[in-house]
Amino acid sequence: MNKHFKLRKALMSDVRPIHSLLNFFADQRELLPRSLSEVYENLQQFFVVTKDEKVVGCCALYVTWEGLAEVKALAVAPEYQGRGLGKWLLETIVEEARKLGVSTLFTLTIREGLFKKFGFKKAKKSVLPHKVWTECVRCPYFPESCIETSLVLHLKKKSQKLSKMAEAFMSTAEPMVPNEPSGPPVYPPEPPRHPSA
Repeated sequence: MNKHFKLRKALMSDVRPIHSLLNFFADQRELLPRSLSEVYENLQQFFVVTKDEKVVGCCALYVTWEGLAEVKALAVAPEYQGRGLGKWLLETIVEEARKLGVSTLFTLTIREGLFKKFGFKKAKKSVLPHKVWTECVRCPYFPESCIETSLVLHLKKKSQKLSKMAEAFMSTAEPMVPNEPSGPPVYPPEPPRHPSA
């Protein structure tokens, strides 16, 4: 990797740059928008790539439940794309997951290419625990017109049987699971902008 770039765990001083980067892609409707408080609350899960101390990329590892973790918020500033920074971040996240003893990684994305190079494979959303969709309820596409594909990477063989606690966590009376995308993403119209008074 170019010596001008550094990859490290995120620091408090990175919160606002991470927030700006993620919401840039949220404005392009490629990621879910995140509030500043969400980034602060989840800061310890983020890794960043910097150039001259400026955050130019980020990615987070969210442990969801027993043996299960999600790759979230993978973003590289447009002017730094194509330099292998996304790959570097994803390699780091996968290695971190292995260190933690995670057996299965998953992600929801509209850009599958990089993940597939790492061995992630398409999986039906219904095979994932229903409780992982807590963030999805804020998405304008949930649940009928979800545009993201779920991808899974098994780091270890599946455990024989889930504990009763894990089963209870994963079950719901009426699961709300996002539908599978059908064809290319179709975005709903942007909300009307009201002129300021």
